[in-house]
Amino acid sequence: MTKTIAALLVTSLFLSTAVLAADDVIEQRQDLMEHTGDAAKVVGDMLKEKEPFDAAAAMAALEVWKNTATEVGDLFPVGSETGHDTEAKSTIWSDREGFDQRIDDFSNAVDEAIAANPTSLAALGEAANPVFKTCKGCHENYRVEKDD
Repeated sequence: MTKTIAALLVTSLFLSTAVLAADDVIEQRQDLMEHTGDAAKVVGDMLKEKEPFDAAAAMAALEVWKNTATEVGDLFPVGSETGHDTEAKSTIWSDREGFDQRIDDFSNAVDEAIAANPTSLAALGEAANPVFKTCKGCHENYRVEKDD
């Protein structure tokens, strides 16, 4: 009986830790995506001429995107499919190869944008638009759209 209780306690602790870890990774990816969206707003506002072009701010936004490209793949482990009002579609895990390819596409587009080092609004548009297209492609296939 004592061994059974001990085994249940250990199992319960393990499951609690796994749930906390899944919650933690979901929170991490939500934070990462929030920062990514903030960077997209900076670039988008410049492209829509809501804000003046600022080369340093544009490059800082591109660097945020690079960080996202580097970190995002690790923030969708098996076991983190649900919780914390996640917007992740189950297709991330059922089509992991496709999801990973979208991340690679995003990363490559960001690398090209950074290499372009845009110094004008027109150059920023040319550099950032391919990045925005990769975002859209990933969101269409791997993100649940929530009503606000």
